[in-house]
Amino acid sequence: MDTLNLPPFDYKIKKSGANSLIFDELRKKYVVLTPEEWVRQHFLHYLIQALHYPKGLISVERGTTYNRLQKRTDLCVYDHHGKPHLLVECKAAHIPITQEVVKQVSVYNQTLQAKYVVITNGLQHFCWHVDFSAQQYHPLQEVPAFKP
Repeated sequence: MDTLNLPPFDYKIKKSGANSLIFDELRKKYVVLTPEEWVRQHFLHYLIQALHYPKGLISVERGTTYNRLQKRTDLCVYDHHGKPHLLVECKAAHIPITQEVVKQVSVYNQTLQAKYVVITNGLQHFCWHVDFSAQQYHPLQEVPAFKP
């Protein structure tokens, strides 16, 4: 797997037939280790260890509906009231962050209405604060840390 621009963490990998699996601490199970999953697991641990987001407020690959289409969010952090706070879209390291990717996440967030949106491929990370009343995305220099 690629070396990413995220802090390392202690991960567990095992083989199952032709697949490598990585242990997902939140889902409490091994999942297929794809390049995107590698980025998702790194970013998940970054949120928990470096930015101090509580595990109980984070969901992984949660389903949502947009225009009657079923979509899955990579990571979503909720506030203490159960409302989406931070939406994270993960791409494999070899996938560039393009305007199309930004549009994809913006579309998801029209339904979720998270206050912050993050897009990462493990090498580049982009974060925006969303102002729904003005319908504007304001770029941030870094992902905000958890505030209790």
